[in-house]
Parts: sequence; structure tokens; C-alpha cells
Amino acid sequence: MTITVHHLNNSRSQRILWLLEELGAEYEIVPYQRDASTNLAPPELKQAHPLGKSPVIEDEGRTVTESGAIVQYLCERHGGDSWLPAKESDTHISCLEWMQFAESSFFVPVMMKIMAGRLGEDAASMMPRIDEQLAAHVAYAEERIGENLRFAGDDWSAADVMMSFPAQIALMQNFGEKAPKLARFVGEVHDRPAWKRARERGGPYFGW
Repeated sequence: MTITVHHLNNSRSQRILWLLEELGAEYEIVPYQRDASTNLAPPELKQAHPLGKSPVIEDEGRTVTESGAIVQYLCERHGGDSWLPAKESDTHISCLEWMQFAESSFFVPVMMKIMAGRLGEDAASMMPRIDEQLAAHVAYAEERIGENLRFAGDDWSAADVMMSFPAQIALMQNFGEKAPKLARFVGEVHDRPAWKRARERGGPYFGW
């Protein structure tokens, strides 16, 4: 059965397309475009998610939201066993930690940076603290990623899928020189044939 992905351009749903391509799963895209002036998602997305959030997938009569839940669901239900380390292993715990870190700890300063940027001078007093927190989280990820440029174990995993988005944001915020391993990690992600296919199907993605 074909999976339906409600995909918002320039958003976290791009990594869902990447994972689906890695898994060789059949899927179709329902595309949504951000407003050119506000950069907000269109109101039509609320038909898929009451909060107007993306990604959302539909599969076998089931609707799944939240990136981490979607990634884990796809790995468990659509042949992605190799992308989730064995449950009895320490690597499995590490994988879960990074999956949560990507959407919780790391993404808080990312979102604050984005929102403060939209407020301009009204948020000027907040920017030093936001920049400090963003830099700290980038440095933490840079320190902890393996020398093999993987976040959990020796092979590609769901942790790498989840961390791809914040790592890309770090480069967009000019942290490339301070986080060379993250920069190389993003480069390896973008070199994967599956990512290129996802990029082609999903459309323009932050200039990549």
C-alpha cells in the first residue's frame, strides 16, 4: 500500500522523504508551499494536521504525526530494521537519545533564533542568549558525533536521519567552520542517492 506524505517545502518533512527512499517504500506526496512573504505553512495543511504541522503521513488507514514517531514507525513497519540498532544494545539507547535530542534540546534554540529573527529589533535583547544556546548545542553535536560521522554506531541509523535537519540548520547559521564534522556529515547525507531522489521529488530545499 502506498504511503501518503503531507510535505511542506523547506521543512523537517524532507528527511522523511529521504528515509522513504532509503527504505525503497512506495509513497506519494501531497505538497504544501510556504507563504512567500510570511514563510508560514498554508492553511490547507490544517486539513492534514489540526495545528498545520508537517510532516504527516497516512499509511493503511493510520495517520502518524511528529518526525521522530514517523521515523521510528517507518523503520519498524517498512523494512528499516537496519536503521534501528538492536534493542538490547547500547547503540539502540544512543540512537533513541539522538532522535529525541534532534527534536527537543537542539530544536529549541533553532526555533528561537528563527522567531527572534522575524521580530527584528524587538528581540535584540534576547539574541545573545539565543546565539549562546545555539552555539552550545552545535558544539555538543560536533563533539559527540563519531569519527565515522555517524551518531549511533558504525552504520547509518534513524539517529542520522533525525539529526540531518538540525545539522543542516547549523550550516545555514554559519557554523561550518566551528563544526567541520557536522559539515562533512551533511555532505555525506547529500551525496547519498536516496537523498538526491528525495530532493528531486520533494522540490527545492533551502538552496540545496
